[in-house]
Amino acid sequence: MIRRSFQARALRPPRGALTVALALALAAGSLAGEAGAQGRGQAGSKQAASQPGEAPPVALAARVLQSGDVTRLSFEVSAPVEPRAFVLADPARVIVDLPEMRFDLPPSMPPAPSAGQRGGRSGASGAASQRMTGLIASYRFGAVGPGRARVVIDLAGPARIVHAASEPGPEGRSRLVIDLAPTDAVSFAVAAVEGRGRQAMTQAQSQSQSPSSAQPPVSADGLEGRSARGERPVIVIDPGHGGVDVGAQAPGRPAEKDIVLEFARALARKLEETGRFSALLTREGDVFVSLPERVRVARAAGAQLFLSIHADSLNEATVSGATVYTVSDKASDAHAARLAEKENLADKVAGFETMEDSSEVSDILFDLTRRETRAYSHVFARTLVSVWKEAAGLNKNPHRSAGFRVLQAPDVPSALLELGYISHQKDAELMNTPAWRDRTAGAVARSIEAFFALREPGGG
Repeated sequence: MIRRSFQARALRPPRGALTVALALALAAGSLAGEAGAQGRGQAGSKQAASQPGEAPPVALAARVLQSGDVTRLSFEVSAPVEPRAFVLADPARVIVDLPEMRFDLPPSMPPAPSAGQRGGRSGASGAASQRMTGLIASYRFGAVGPGRARVVIDLAGPARIVHAASEPGPEGRSRLVIDLAPTDAVSFAVAAVEGRGRQAMTQAQSQSQSPSSAQPPVSADGLEGRSARGERPVIVIDPGHGGVDVGAQAPGRPAEKDIVLEFARALARKLEETGRFSALLTREGDVFVSLPERVRVARAAGAQLFLSIHADSLNEATVSGATVYTVSDKASDAHAARLAEKENLADKVAGFETMEDSSEVSDILFDLTRRETRAYSHVFARTLVSVWKEAAGLNKNPHRSAGFRVLQAPDVPSALLELGYISHQKDAELMNTPAWRDRTAGAVARSIEAFFALREPGGG
């Protein structure tokens, strides 16, 4: 049976960053309460989240309206929800945090890039994102953790939140309304500092209420000691994106987050069927998991291999085939550099401010372990490429490297597998078929078996 995944936990910001953010936020009057000057939590928005056993509210429709200077994004919802809205900068966004809810919106809404952040990727989630006029460039939505949903609005210019609340809607339903109006750059910057401080507090509170996510220390036998104990090696499979972050998308084709989740489940089953490995998914459903959390899951589980699953997209519809990436300080080529840059923006796409931990160990033992880990990662990547070509097509340059944040664990061999290109018609069709998925997941499972056979005494 596939082991249950760790629950997605909010990021734990480093103490110094949290102190600075809160100090700036306090200076800007950021902790004045939920019904502050930005219009958060207006009357009527204080609705309780769904109780255990109750079905969560469902968003059934969405639309954008312009009235004078005010741009309104509204969702028709089956029951009232309590929104908590704030703005963030770099890039300019409005974040609307919500209790658990489901988005059941028409799939015909056209996708659009997310404020220029992600090249050939859509800003959609759950199904939809739409290029807008007025203050809203695009928006996306989805789950960001257990019992939590989010709407992220990419702004076309500095904006203030005039109103964010649930209001009575037609036929006994409710309407979630977010009204935005223009503001000046200085006022927006102050509000963004407030938003960052508020989010830092929320993230810290969520972290303190979750089970400990402390990373295990790097030990001299970190890569080999676990095998010596005779335990089944833990393979962490990481379906990329999820929830509010849809990943790559093309009109009329499945979204990346759905393709990679189905593949990850198939691979986990293949590994468990061997009886030699224990498979663990970083996410088991359509929920966003931050990049640092994905790494923490692998380290906390004592993983001996971490494989992140993705599907690429380009403006060039002729590029096809699978590619395997490993981590490096310098990218192997321009395409790998661009891809890593896009993938490393995942937290911002989901509306999170990633605050890096500056306490990285820098000593000889750490450096030796990281070098050994990277060497094992390259061995696995070469093995995967050699086995994959027996089952499916490869990109003309199938093994590349760049500075992917999700591959940064110093003591867990890691690789990122791009299954193919959603922008390529044949690749997109194949990736969505059970027969192709079964065949290629089997190839990956065989490559993992071959990789561990090489590491056994006398294995070469």
